[in-house]
Amino acid sequence: MLSKGWTNHMNIWAWRTSDGQPHLGISETADATKVLDVTQVEPTLVTLDDVWVRWKSVAAIYEAFSHWLSLPEPRVRLERVALTIPVRLSECWAAGVTYVQSRDARVEETQAAQQFYQDVYTAIRPELFFKAPGSRVVGPGDVMGLRRDAQWHVPEPELTVILAPGGEIFGYTAGNDLSSRDIEGVNPLYLPQAKIFHASASIGPSIALAPTVDPHALTIELRIRRNIHEVFAGSISTTEMRRSVRDLVGYLRREWPITGWTALMTGTSLVPPTSFHLQEADQIEICITDIGTLVNTVRRIGPDWVDVPEYGD
Repeated sequence: MLSKGWTNHMNIWAWRTSDGQPHLGISETADATKVLDVTQVEPTLVTLDDVWVRWKSVAAIYEAFSHWLSLPEPRVRLERVALTIPVRLSECWAAGVTYVQSRDARVEETQAAQQFYQDVYTAIRPELFFKAPGSRVVGPGDVMGLRRDAQWHVPEPELTVILAPGGEIFGYTAGNDLSSRDIEGVNPLYLPQAKIFHASASIGPSIALAPTVDPHALTIELRIRRNIHEVFAGSISTTEMRRSVRDLVGYLRREWPITGWTALMTGTSLVPPTSFHLQEADQIEICITDIGTLVNTVRRIGPDWVDVPEYGD
């Protein structure tokens, strides 16, 4: 549902060409085959930081980009390029237990204190937690990590809010709040370890400009493939989210000034059954209406991949 005065849907993309050069683009749909290369039109605009420095508001950016989309400039296909996160994040936060499915799953997995999850689902104050520094959030096509000290990992597909410097809601993207359910299940106080580990957060592939979409009328789909076979699939509508996006953002901004680009994952609703555990090389696809499909694979964290010590060091 478009806001008054916003006549076109708009997605923002980022990618690197074969020579490693970054590019920024826009499209009128979540289709990555018809993208206007903004960097080709204006070489000084390579990142959203460049765009924000020039216009400093969502409305002004929309007006400028709408003009460019009306030009007869050629469109490019982003099929043979490396898609990247469209913005340089400073932080990534997440919300929990915002859907009844998440509440029920947490109650089922937790060995004690199930009442905490039942209470936070209905409480006025939401559950919010820090997920990752922006530099540790991975993007489309990247590999995500599985903890070596846990066995029960699941993806958590989430509509993700992108906040501009100062806290204005800039847009929406897809997010994966990869989690270790067995660690959190032992004790809710282990939540940080269940949520924060190497490459446990991913967002992308595009950012839908905020006033051009209704965040509470989108469909989220999750598909997991193992050796080309689909081992889990599900979908749900964000109409089932108990809390509003603005409410979650409002609580995040309480006593926490937004000083850089920030991502806020709004909670998961698609929870694989307790018998399901992610395995190395599983492919995760998260598709959200008007945003596109975020694809990542997973592997165990180890010193052959990243500089982490062996156990006992």
